[in-house]
Amino acid sequence: MKKKGQAALEFLMTYGWAILAAIIAIGVLAYFGVFSPGKYITGSAVVNPPFYVNAWNVQADTGAGSSGVTMELRNNGGEDYEIQSVDVTGCGTVSTITPIAAGATATFIVDCGVGALNAGETFKGDVTITYQKTNSNVDLTSSGTVAEKVTA
Repeated sequence: MKKKGQAALEFLMTYGWAILAAIIAIGVLAYFGVFSPGKYITGSAVVNPPFYVNAWNVQADTGAGSSGVTMELRNNGGEDYEIQSVDVTGCGTVSTITPIAAGATATFIVDCGVGALNAGETFKGDVTITYQKTNSNVDLTSSGTVAEKVTA
């Protein structure tokens, strides 16, 4: 009877040490950032229709001005719109009434303020575009996200 108990205990101890070694190895890999895919992924910018982000850039303060998010928005809708404001969380809001015809593009620079963004860091913010149809007073919104590595 004692031999069966000893075999079972040795079996459990062997697997216990193997599981402990695996947990330690995973912990070491996580500590060194192997499981951080965000640093390997390129930037992205997506907004809901009727707009589309043609190009974007997140730039750090270079000393001459302030840092900010630059987005070129394309009107993919079949109607003309007037963009009232573009808001980026973690950055700021640009509020200028900008008419944008169907198929046309407009560029918006959302100022983040001096020292808000540092080169090399990753920036992620939610984008909210408030717009109206031409000759309308009803505010409509389109939302999305922008994620990019901050450039100098």
